[in-house]
Amino acid sequence: MSSAFPQLLSPLRVGRHTLRNRVVMGSMHTRLEQLDQPLERQAAFYAARAAGGVALIVTGGFSPNSEGRLEPGGPVLDAVPQADELRGVTEEAHRHGAKILLQILHAGRYAKHDEVVGPSAIRSPINPLIPRALTKGEIERTLDDFVRCAQLAERAGFDGVELMGSEGYLINQFTARHTNTREDEWGGSLENRSRFPVELTRHVREALGPDFLIMYRISAIDLVEGGSTGAEIDLLARAVEAAGADILNTGYGWHEAQTPTIAYQVPRAAWTFAAARLKRAVRIPVIASNRINTPETAEAILARGDADLISMARPLLADAEFVNKATEGRSDEITPCIACNQSCLDHIFTERVATCLVNPRACRETEFSNGPASRGMRIAVVGSGPAGLSAAVESARRGHVVTLYEAESQLGGQLNLARRIPGKQEFEGLLRHFTRQLQLLSVDVRTRTRPTPDHLRAQAFEHVIVATGIVPRTPQIPGIDHPNVLGYIDVIQGRVEVGRRVAIIGAGGIGHDVAELLLDDGQAHTTDKFLSEWGVDESIVQPGGSTAPHPAQPLRELYMLQRRPGRIGAGLGKSTGWILRSRLKRNHVSRLMKSRPCSQPRVDNALARAGATRIRCAGLQWSGVPSAASTRTTRFKRTHPRLSESGALRQVARLN
Repeated sequence: MSSAFPQLLSPLRVGRHTLRNRVVMGSMHTRLEQLDQPLERQAAFYAARAAGGVALIVTGGFSPNSEGRLEPGGPVLDAVPQADELRGVTEEAHRHGAKILLQILHAGRYAKHDEVVGPSAIRSPINPLIPRALTKGEIERTLDDFVRCAQLAERAGFDGVELMGSEGYLINQFTARHTNTREDEWGGSLENRSRFPVELTRHVREALGPDFLIMYRISAIDLVEGGSTGAEIDLLARAVEAAGADILNTGYGWHEAQTPTIAYQVPRAAWTFAAARLKRAVRIPVIASNRINTPETAEAILARGDADLISMARPLLADAEFVNKATEGRSDEITPCIACNQSCLDHIFTERVATCLVNPRACRETEFSNGPASRGMRIAVVGSGPAGLSAAVESARRGHVVTLYEAESQLGGQLNLARRIPGKQEFEGLLRHFTRQLQLLSVDVRTRTRPTPDHLRAQAFEHVIVATGIVPRTPQIPGIDHPNVLGYIDVIQGRVEVGRRVAIIGAGGIGHDVAELLLDDGQAHTTDKFLSEWGVDESIVQPGGSTAPHPAQPLRELYMLQRRPGRIGAGLGKSTGWILRSRLKRNHVSRLMKSRPCSQPRVDNALARAGATRIRCAGLQWSGVPSAASTRTTRFKRTHPRLSESGALRQVARLN
């Protein structure tokens, strides 16, 4: 065991079970059930994390009945045949030494189908459907359905269940005045609003006995108007503990909350204060979660006594071997979660199967070979942006002899721009990770080198991967050559002085990143600063834990010009775009569209951003290097990491 993480890697007794360490793989939606061979895919997905050293796995949510499904075709566990099919999943987890819980999740008013129900007929702002209020009899039946689901989970071989009582789902909807306006025994007073989760926990314990693990996931802070106060949350936690819960997991904020909780804009471990408060309120183990993506951060939380266990979901998408690497003293080799949400949450919210931007093998474990290639080849990779780095590392890992060419003096391509944007410091860790892997895998790295076709032919490479990236495209508009018109690369890299009043031409991802950079006050992005800016009350005296936000004074007056019609920033990520738009609004950034009449602002500088042009590597064609029939060339069309890294992995997987 690594002496660097004595708390994180120590065992813990929970209920009548012993966990081998303090790492919990938190529940996440994957939509694997929507693909072919869903059970085989899920078994391989969880097996990889169990083999990677995780102590306790929590599955994605299974509804106890049809009404509770998140969407049509969503996972439900309400019949014996379904339970028997899931045995393959639990057997794989147990084979690798992990415990595994099935999460029971009733979506309530978040459900996107015509059977949507809730405690009251109050529509969610993120769902166009109005729920039907459950009758008393239906509430009792729903409790029975939860118990039946837990019994089926036991039959399937699960060690227990997690009762999903946070993030604004049905159980959480019962506890908050925000969504529960009932006047019967299921609403009104705190005791009545707590009745559903408390009775549910008690019924499951009575039906399953003392050996069955019950984890209750409590909303540690709701972050919505009319949510619970800290005192109410503490009382609910103690009531659930008395009803038979073994572990208290924590969730932060409802899905409709207007405060970011897991995106890259959130500092690491920013929500630990809420878990620490709950730990003081109960005697059972408490789990901290959200934006904990390194073993060092996790160890510090445990060492302070703020929590007993650490839940990680996306970090274990990024690297299934997270725990093993920490145990073996190889934490510098962990592939970091950069909290981008592009391939996990954004995929789920747009009805696609989840994966990971920095680990495209995630949720594709049955599709990619993870072993060595049948024959090692000599491979050249031209370009060291995210696509080139990923291709070089994966090729070398599978046994190929790799040479990586980079025209600039440093590796990283556009990662070197991304890591300069406030809040995107996680990209720094990603670049360090790639650099470390290149060293470990003995990749021949040649910076300040533009290989010619003659050079590549002379080296007798069997495969050339072209990942030369893009350059900004200059818009053809009057005045573009004025000395006060700047390029975004020069601005991000600090090569030019920028005035106080600035117009940004282009309102896509790069335009918003540049705005973030120009508005930044240069102070460290601490948890205190984040909570103050977003109006979070750590004491949770106010219902929901929200207070007046106190954003920093903007350093500049910005105008953002969108050249195309439509909503500003419509192409931004589903789970992060609203955060960027909200920050610009709070900083009084004027957003102007081509289709909307407006007065011409007077500015000191204009920043041009008008798309990109692919860099051509002279002499290399799509079909191969000229006059070298034995050499194959693969070009990655874009350097967007979501596409390029996944494309790199798929291409390298074919090099057998």
